[in-house]
Amino acid sequence: MHDRIGWRLVRHLLSAALLLLGAAAPSLAADKLRIGKANGNGWTFLPADIGMAEGIFAKLGIELEIHNLAGDAKIQQALIADAIDFGLGSGPAMAFVAKGAPVVTVAAYASEPRQIAIIVLPDSPIRTIADMRGKSLGISTVGSLTEWLGAQMAVQEGWGPGAVKTIPLGDNDANLAALRTHQIDGMLAATEYGYLLEEKKAGRNLMSMEKYAPHFHAHVIFARQALADRNPALVERFLKGFFASIAFMKTNRARTTELASQLLHESPAIADKVYEHEIGMLEDDGHFDPQAIAVLKESFVAMGILPEKPRDEQLFTTRFVPVKP
Repeated sequence: MHDRIGWRLVRHLLSAALLLLGAAAPSLAADKLRIGKANGNGWTFLPADIGMAEGIFAKLGIELEIHNLAGDAKIQQALIADAIDFGLGSGPAMAFVAKGAPVVTVAAYASEPRQIAIIVLPDSPIRTIADMRGKSLGISTVGSLTEWLGAQMAVQEGWGPGAVKTIPLGDNDANLAALRTHQIDGMLAATEYGYLLEEKKAGRNLMSMEKYAPHFHAHVIFARQALADRNPALVERFLKGFFASIAFMKTNRARTTELASQLLHESPAIADKVYEHEIGMLEDDGHFDPQAIAVLKESFVAMGILPEKPRDEQLFTTRFVPVKP
């Protein structure tokens, strides 16, 4: 009898001790990742923000620190300096990788560039694309998607290289200031920024740029080479969260529009208009399209960015794709 009471007491004390140890044990910390976006005002750069807001990354044990950077060149600089872990940039910025930057392209997440438009002043005499010949366009940075599209427009319209002058001015505010003071004739910027200016009667979209790159990678995801080599499982987990966020956006229009309106400081009407125009750009699994890659390779040589077409492995890795969210 006394033995039974004694063992019960021992089991009770052991159970209590284990409960106390469990309560005192710290929970595993989430992996912190620093994400850089080439355009903080662009709708197509929102998957990371939306995934964070909806707890998608948290479920995967990832905590994001998101930085808005002005252009592809700054994304590459930040990756090289180990200031960010992943960069959301443009397909044309893969040329930096081919030039030997310690960076690797791990996925493609947006196709034809519907998200970029030529924006002019409301009273500008420029009414059609033909009126852009011989004019100047403000862009973000050298090597950016906006620079590439400006050059492609001139070539594909038959005007020849250099028929449109592109001027790297930085963010939207800098470009708009130059546009208002007539230092440039137009600006290549986010389509939704043009919608915002139209709402304020401060500008208008001339046209969006998908015509000049129907087979394209408008946006890709870059990673530090050291991170991809050292911790490929973490890269896989981040990509899983990123493309799960895109899947959420595609099936939750109202919530995506609500979050986009808050994050981009624009009206719900504009956010919904942009959703309608751009949601089809977003890819499901991060795969690289051979036709899009061929277009980019040819353009690197035609624009004098690279002396010859790079090999696939100089531009990207297929190690992490297709992604299964």
